[in-house]
Amino acid sequence: MYQLIQLILEITAFKKGPEDMPHSKWLMRLLAGVYWLISFIVLWLSVPAGMAFLQSCLQLFLVMAACWIILSFAGKQARYLQTVSALLGTDTLISFFAIPALASLAVQPSALGFVAVMLLMVWSWAVTGYIFSHALSKSILFGLGVAFLYILASYQIIELLFPQMTNISGE
Repeated sequence: MYQLIQLILEITAFKKGPEDMPHSKWLMRLLAGVYWLISFIVLWLSVPAGMAFLQSCLQLFLVMAACWIILSFAGKQARYLQTVSALLGTDTLISFFAIPALASLAVQPSALGFVAVMLLMVWSWAVTGYIFSHALSKSILFGLGVAFLYILASYQIIELLFPQMTNISGE
């Protein structure tokens, strides 16, 4: 387990790529479960448990489906297990690091908490772009563009299906 966490840390530090992840369905399922749990906890900080459950399920589906679609368009479906495992693992790790900042924002909004969350979001985008650039054998700029479109589409789908998420303050 330590080696897996170390590998995920190295991917988030741009030292290794998704090709270094083991090609394992078992690992992908494990990372999917941990990803779902961390997503649920992050969402539960700001929405009721039922809503957090549904949205974390949707987020997991979107990661897995988008990865499949993107790799399919590039004819690189053989890289799916490693790529989706890298995406799930790195996003889980970054989201785990975001929990304290998000919890502090839920209790007392502050500039420091906001900056921390924004930096983690940029880091997540950069890591996702890095993973896609490796998986697609394209430049980092291409990977960042794909990651941006994926993140934008994901947020749009979540907003469409969960419009109350954007209106929690009662506006």
